[in-house]
Amino acid sequence: MSSFDVFLSEIRKAARLPDRSAPAVTGAGVLPSAYAVTDLAAASFAAAGEAIATLIAARHDTDPAVSVDRRLASFWYKSSLRPDGWDLPAQWDAVAGDYATKDGWIRLHTNAPHHRKAALATLGVQDTSKTERADVAKAVATWNAAELENAVVSAGGCAGELRSSAAWAAHPQGKAVAQEPLLHHETFSGPSPANWEVNRARPLDGIRVLDLTRVLAGPTATRFLAGYGADVLRIDPPLDLWDEALAEEMSLGKHSAILDLRKDTDRQRLKELIAEADVMVHGYRGDALEGLGLGASVRRSFNPGLVDVALCAYGWTGPWAGRRGFDSIVQMSSGIAETGMRHYGKDKPTPLPVQALDYATGFIVATAAVSGLAERVRSGDGSHFRTSLARIAALLESQKQNTDAPEFAPETEADLAPDIEETHWGPARRLASAVTIAGVPASWDIPAGPIGTAEPVWPLR
Repeated sequence: MSSFDVFLSEIRKAARLPDRSAPAVTGAGVLPSAYAVTDLAAASFAAAGEAIATLIAARHDTDPAVSVDRRLASFWYKSSLRPDGWDLPAQWDAVAGDYATKDGWIRLHTNAPHHRKAALATLGVQDTSKTERADVAKAVATWNAAELENAVVSAGGCAGELRSSAAWAAHPQGKAVAQEPLLHHETFSGPSPANWEVNRARPLDGIRVLDLTRVLAGPTATRFLAGYGADVLRIDPPLDLWDEALAEEMSLGKHSAILDLRKDTDRQRLKELIAEADVMVHGYRGDALEGLGLGASVRRSFNPGLVDVALCAYGWTGPWAGRRGFDSIVQMSSGIAETGMRHYGKDKPTPLPVQALDYATGFIVATAAVSGLAERVRSGDGSHFRTSLARIAALLESQKQNTDAPEFAPETEADLAPDIEETHWGPARRLASAVTIAGVPASWDIPAGPIGTAEPVWPLR
């Protein structure tokens, strides 16, 4: 089997998708990597498209054909937005990145203000607008990597030591993740089969999706759902608690509201939103929702038909369950960046050419969500799925890439969708969809805009 076939088979099985004929695959070339990143991109897009087809079949008996463009899928794994006459802001905080320690390397993730504060405080570096990378590098060089990782994490920050794949496999968390399914899945008796019409051309029209996620995996999932008609309501904390990045990329198709879950009234509003949702996608760590009185059993009690999909960084079992993490950090921990370093003969960590763990997790989460909706149509049952970036890393680790494969040809005008998107920041174009579902075009009704511009209420069905 090709790497594409392996990935697609694993995702289908995990998401409870039925067997079907293989999708048509187009697009020659690969992203340069030691791993089969392009095959993962294509397979994750294909699986999400197949889930949409399965939902249509649940209501209409016959499902549309699905095809995927490997090249476009790989481009979507980088960025979908092409500004016209304006520039995207920097994606990384000035001090985020890889640093040499006394005995190896570590990556500091400082995009979130509180993560930056924790890292710099641990290092004894003053946190100002004039903080220099050279000052951070000098401080990091006095630490052993493992000790600094533990210190930053203990302070509430986010960091990852460079480990080899073998070291990760022997690590207690690596062992725990290896035993977890790609998607944990449970079903719950729902009130009755859903009576949704399931419009063939807009199959998620009227479906309410509550988005409690941040960059990058969860928003990728809900952006995909919005592209097929879902009413996505994204809930963020107050802006003084979280400085959202990539809104230009990830707010497409969504309403965005602010709730302060430290307040009783806002927690009650969230409960009401959950009770009226069809899908909930959330990326809160560990027992955070339990601590807010919104644990899984509570959510199920007032919405038994809910399709509940959760994601995290390092897995749901083991000593690091609930640890803070992002794609770039998990690549360091799991051996991916070290494998890239050896593969290319570099003297520093060499990550994937794209944030493939985030994007693959996002499309797999979208696949699970739509599969759960199909089950609601068939039986009325609600469902719970969960996965992690670390588990997706394990999936990718299983498939190395043929180093003789040619790289993709450069992007052209033909790779872009024809419509102009009038974003909040200026006009832009989006890439054409990488997955084609016959008779079911992807389109977004709401252009990208800033966080917190809507009220925390569902639109009328």
